[in-house]
Amino acid sequence: MCSEQVNIKFGTDGWRGVISDDFTFANVRRVAQAIADFYIGRNPGKKLGIAVGYDMRFLSDVYAQLCSEVFIANGIDVILSDQGVPTPTLSFAVKQRKLDAGVMITASHNPQEYNGIKIKTAEGGAAGTDVTREVEKLIVNPPARQSTGTGSLVKVDMTKAYVKFLRGYVDLKKFRKAKFRVLVDTMHGSGKGFLAEVLKGTAIKLEFVRQEHNPSFGGLRPEPIPENLQATISKIKKARYDLCLVLDGDADRIAAIAGNGEFISPQKILGLLMLHLVQDRAMSGGVVKTVVGTNLINKITDKLGLKLYDTPVGFKYISELMVKENIVVGGEEAGGMGFKNYIPERDGSLAGMLLMEMMVQRKKSFLKILQEMEKEFGRYYYIRDSLRIQSAGAFNPDVARSLKEVLGKPVVAIDDRDGIKLICSDESWLMLRASGTEPIIRIYAESKSLAQSKRMLEFGKELIRKNAV
Repeated sequence: MCSEQVNIKFGTDGWRGVISDDFTFANVRRVAQAIADFYIGRNPGKKLGIAVGYDMRFLSDVYAQLCSEVFIANGIDVILSDQGVPTPTLSFAVKQRKLDAGVMITASHNPQEYNGIKIKTAEGGAAGTDVTREVEKLIVNPPARQSTGTGSLVKVDMTKAYVKFLRGYVDLKKFRKAKFRVLVDTMHGSGKGFLAEVLKGTAIKLEFVRQEHNPSFGGLRPEPIPENLQATISKIKKARYDLCLVLDGDADRIAAIAGNGEFISPQKILGLLMLHLVQDRAMSGGVVKTVVGTNLINKITDKLGLKLYDTPVGFKYISELMVKENIVVGGEEAGGMGFKNYIPERDGSLAGMLLMEMMVQRKKSFLKILQEMEKEFGRYYYIRDSLRIQSAGAFNPDVARSLKEVLGKPVVAIDDRDGIKLICSDESWLMLRASGTEPIIRIYAESKSLAQSKRMLEFGKELIRKNAV
């Protein structure tokens, strides 16, 4: 198929494609033009401003320049980052500069051969389907174009204002005597050394791994999951660190490793940050999790008396709620978390700062705080995996929908808002869901036993293998 005929679709988090296959210069121009057409059509007669940022992937800076040129040709003023930046840095610039939208060149945690485009709203959040569906239509059926003049281009350092904000969000005075040793794994992504800038003048001892620019990400995808972190986990076990923070390719997601080398899933991090924001910082508001979120969050919100919102997978749904409702924290299972009094955007660096602040304020190690949370609310074993398929339609979800039990545990409820989630009588659950960014089926399982969760995960994978066409 010719690249010009590619059916471009925005998934869970933007449009992503394989470089030089469907993510080509021509198709990037088509998408940029459709974005321009959308905002011009929505704001007739208005002089528009769009911020453009990019990550550390192959050709990201070139794609960003290309998008900027398309916008300028449509009479739109462009603020272009002068370096690779985290996605939240671009999002923050949109709101701070009171622009109409933002465009980020990134494929986030996808493998090295991918790149992508994310659209950000004027509030700094992820564009919802009300935007992306219209952009998709305009790619296929562009309107007749009228000359609107030529826009301007200004290259700026977006990081200074971003770092200044992060330094003001946490209480750095309390950090000045806290001699914690923290390792940061940026996975060769755009997280780079921003945390070092934020923590200047404090006693926190930061060390970095995989900080250098490497568009191949060392042969691993920049996703903070255990199989991509074995070298970092080995380093933790050999040295004395209080905490390791791990950022994904565009630094909007986070995972952690405890001082004993134990991988800490984003699900547990969300629980810890809920406790910190409400108990330590006396913040109020609701909590948002996705349909594949852990039962731990339900237990904590019940105990704290917080309202819990449950959304389909995709931070854009959390973003929408953060704009409309009083939300103290919202998080997705993959590590994207957003916070009150900020933009409605996930930010891995800020999440990491808040974890360190929790250690500082409670004067306890990260592992001790984690153990105390699990003692009070229970320990849940949440795991996930994925299987590559020919296409999203290769597996019929009705196969799972018809199940009456999973490994002998009766299915008492089914949630089919986003995939198929089978909820069992003992609170364990299994979920199968097609990815919104790659041709894979994701399998999720949770129970109060690691062995049971592993068995459920294998059960789900075997179900897909037997029934995928």
